[in-house]
Amino acid sequence: MLKIAVLTLLATPALADDFLYFHSPSGNINCALMTGDFAGVRCDMTDLTRNYQRPADCDLEFGDAFEVGPNDRKGAVLCHGDTVIDPGSKELGYGASARLGAFTCTSEKTGMTCTNGLGHGFSISKASQKLF
Repeated sequence: MLKIAVLTLLATPALADDFLYFHSPSGNINCALMTGDFAGVRCDMTDLTRNYQRPADCDLEFGDAFEVGPNDRKGAVLCHGDTVIDPGSKELGYGASARLGAFTCTSEKTGMTCTNGLGHGFSISKASQKLF
């Protein structure tokens, strides 16, 4: 029943500056889809084997947050001091997709894949994270 409620919510039209928060069934991956001035998709992870080394100029958290904007040609790993983890977010069941504007995230048992309208983005799981 929860999947139906989530899919119905995701099917509603997006308005300017909409935000849609959701998490994987495991709770390890938390994402936000955004339109308007902050258009993009971002996912934060709570438990992972980090695949990226912290840049020397990053004094904040690194390696656990990933994003892609509307015109980006590749996803990115963030140096960040904030989070998109929302305790009130909806669960995105395995095999389900969330869409808002030009952005799509698909939840699978193997992780989460998020893309922009150009097909660029990231695939993340506890064991590995890939940018494309």
